[in-house]
Amino acid sequence: MKIGTVLTHACAGIALFYALRSSRFAAGWIRVPIVEQSDDATLVSIVVPARDEERSIERCVRSLLAQDLANFEVIVVDDRSTDRTGEILRDIASSDHRLRVIAGETLPDGWVGKPWALTQGARAARGSWLLFTDADSYHEPFATQSVRAFARAADVDAVTLATRQELGSFWEAAVLPAILGIVLFTVGPFDAINDPNNPVSIANGQYIFISRRAYTALGGHETVRGQIAEDLEFARMLKRDGRYRMVLAGGEDLASVRMYHSLGEIWNGFTKNVFVGAEGRPERLLGGIAFLTALSIGPPLLAINALARRRPLEALEAVAATAATIATATWAVGQTRMPRSLGLFAPLGFAVMAGIVANSALRVLSGRGVSWRGRTYSGRYEPTP
Repeated sequence: MKIGTVLTHACAGIALFYALRSSRFAAGWIRVPIVEQSDDATLVSIVVPARDEERSIERCVRSLLAQDLANFEVIVVDDRSTDRTGEILRDIASSDHRLRVIAGETLPDGWVGKPWALTQGARAARGSWLLFTDADSYHEPFATQSVRAFARAADVDAVTLATRQELGSFWEAAVLPAILGIVLFTVGPFDAINDPNNPVSIANGQYIFISRRAYTALGGHETVRGQIAEDLEFARMLKRDGRYRMVLAGGEDLASVRMYHSLGEIWNGFTKNVFVGAEGRPERLLGGIAFLTALSIGPPLLAINALARRRPLEALEAVAATAATIATATWAVGQTRMPRSLGLFAPLGFAVMAGIVANSALRVLSGRGVSWRGRTYSGRYEPTP
């Protein structure tokens, strides 16, 4: 049997596996109900790390100050920004006492920037509930009280949201849905993520709502001080501990995020996390590249090869593999309330992700490390004790 034929069958099998595994993901998926009024006066501390966030920080902070909460504070840690972030924050704080701006201290040895900023914010916070959210996020007025009511009703210690993704450019719309989808695909179905007896875990650092009791008992972000993907490692640590429960829930109606504004930002942003997400295991990285290639550029190239060898049925099989991948991605995108038409770009998104995985592995293994927000880190995975 020709190698092209073998590879075509392999791509078709992988596309089928992708479809079957994806079909399980809707099971166990829950969304946070909207609560527009609440009598709960418990203090909530909202902590935002900000480093060179002048293009998004004002929108984020003003949406947080507009929360329909009886008792809350907003703490922004200006992590030694070199742009207008600090100036914008001071202007807002001058007219709203609920906003406290903390000048970030020098990054200590062994720390990654974001965990250090979050730690400083948590130390200043006074609330019995803590919300950690990113500077590029936007929050509906009822968001925080809805999540707090959900946490109480579900009797859980933490809630992390799948936020709505704002896609402002072609590359964001074409690439981000596929990349985010494959990240969830590799982690596991939602019923496994939310099962306290299952080790599968993930958290979205864009929105983590947690009780002060659980946060303190777990050691806070100091426990994950050296982690680039601090949200992922925090979720793993929480599940391993076993005393507390975190739930991943849909929050598309509550909060949105514009993560990146260009292909370059997408490339660099995910490059810093991929090696850690794979726990530094080369076989996972190589397997991921092969898997993503089989869902992207592999089938079209194999279809062309089959036509050149005058094997139309083999070419049809390759085309069917791509069609199945697009159909699955279209369904998955719709589940997250993004336009289903974005599923058409899935092969492109998977191809970009394959390049990101390869780039991350090469940078880390070569010792060049990964860079983010003007800082360079080794990028290596170091499990939290």
